[in-house]
Amino acid sequence: MRLRALLDTDALGLRLLGGEDELDRTVRGVMTTDLRDPSRYLSGGELVLTGLAWRRDAADSEPFVRILVQAGVAALAAGEAELGDVPQDLVLACARHRLPLFAVHESVAFATITEHVVRQVSGERAGDLAAVVDRHRRMMTSGPAGGGPDVVLDLLGSDLDLRAWVLSPTGRLIAGPKMAGPALPAELCGRLSAEHLAAVRTGRRGPHRVIVGGTTYSLFPVRGGGRSPQGVRDVRASVLSDWLLAVEADAGDWADERLDLLHGVTQLIAVERDRRDAARTVRRRLAQEVLELVQTGAAPAEIAARLRVAAPVLLPGLGTAPHWQLVVARVEWDSGELEAGPVAQALLEEILVDPLATGTEPSDRIAVAHTGDEAVALVPLPAMSAEHDGSDTGVLADALLKAVREPLSAGLDGDGRLTLGVSAAVHSAEGLRGALEEARHARRVAAARPGRVCAAGHQELASHVLLLPFVPDDVRRAFTARLLDPLRDYDRRHRAELIPTLEAFLDCDGSWTRCASRLHLHVNTLRYRVGRIEQLTSRDLSRLEDKLDFFLALRMS
Repeated sequence: MRLRALLDTDALGLRLLGGEDELDRTVRGVMTTDLRDPSRYLSGGELVLTGLAWRRDAADSEPFVRILVQAGVAALAAGEAELGDVPQDLVLACARHRLPLFAVHESVAFATITEHVVRQVSGERAGDLAAVVDRHRRMMTSGPAGGGPDVVLDLLGSDLDLRAWVLSPTGRLIAGPKMAGPALPAELCGRLSAEHLAAVRTGRRGPHRVIVGGTTYSLFPVRGGGRSPQGVRDVRASVLSDWLLAVEADAGDWADERLDLLHGVTQLIAVERDRRDAARTVRRRLAQEVLELVQTGAAPAEIAARLRVAAPVLLPGLGTAPHWQLVVARVEWDSGELEAGPVAQALLEEILVDPLATGTEPSDRIAVAHTGDEAVALVPLPAMSAEHDGSDTGVLADALLKAVREPLSAGLDGDGRLTLGVSAAVHSAEGLRGALEEARHARRVAAARPGRVCAAGHQELASHVLLLPFVPDDVRRAFTARLLDPLRDYDRRHRAELIPTLEAFLDCDGSWTRCASRLHLHVNTLRYRVGRIEQLTSRDLSRLEDKLDFFLALRMS
């Protein structure tokens, strides 16, 4: 705002004492002070309000005015409540330094002037920022210009003093202001995303306000272009695909103009989201083609040819053929006709973009297709040496869910599940069909576990781990009870420790010497205990079949 606008506002009761030629100066803020040297609190462009308590005699006016001019203030307004008329020495000092001077009538409170200036300046800043946001949105809609959402987030910080970040539904930090200090910690990002997803699932309108660590955040949904097959947004799908804008402020008492501005920012970010989705089109098509070839039993040579096309796109600059892993994901809902394949595809892309999931920098290296309710990711890995089996590289099932379990569990709470399976790395087209089946088996193992979000890897496909999750609960209970309940009852009555003895004996592969040494028993004592186990259960621990039954019963108990 201009100084002239202040003078024209009758309610402020300002009287100009000098500086008429400087009334077109811009006011960027307001400060009240009675310090002799307030320079440390000035940044330039302020209207300084003073009650003149700093003035002891006429000699004090010159140095005070000089300090204000050097700090770049817009004008000085002196109150008449203490001294009556503004002293002439102050009027002359301001005239010498071309600093506009106003007199404030004793009936006008400094708070009234401060409130007016802050309201006007904030409104102008918001209007300027809204124009910038609108211009930025038009540029991004017509082409990749403007610098992305980071630029607007910086403007929010510099012009409205708002710190804001863009987060994915999995809690990944997508964008943040470069001038706002350190980035949000990953744990806080996950917490904010979880709170947002939980709030959206309730059907409440945004922004959603949450308090974390004593700080209030307002969470604005960033609506993407994804829609259900019927053309109507289904909250179950959108909650797992929409980004969010987290603002470090309480938006509960914001004016409509400021809320509209933030909604404009979310629309701008949505343009960026759609642009990034469009950039994934080529990778999605490559994955779809490879998946169809694998599932239809195409010749390995045909699959290998398609992989040679995919490799440069997913791993640009790679001189040798990569190894590959497959990750299978499925989103299941308790009710409704929502098509889950696209949802699983978007989620899998989002999960795999996190370097923690793959141990590399994979943002441009993942291709995800979907068929029915299932999504399949084709993950390229740099070729490994012949002696290295890749067991500790690439995508790991545990790492997939390390950072995303909390927010996704909140988004799926009530009626949804996400399960994932990870294959071992394969080095050729011939291995892809087996890798796909392996990943699907691992996903079924994950699906047999409790919880809204579960994953399993190829390492867990040992025979007993693969089979046990699919044994009905009542069959498990009957089987373990028949074998172990007699031993538990005997231990309870006699404190004989038959169950620990049985576990140690099987773990030592039936070796009497090693087992006795581990349990610190004489071999004869061990033989007595094993004999008692065989007597109580009518089993023979020298037979492989009975050893295996006991082993499985202990694992299921």
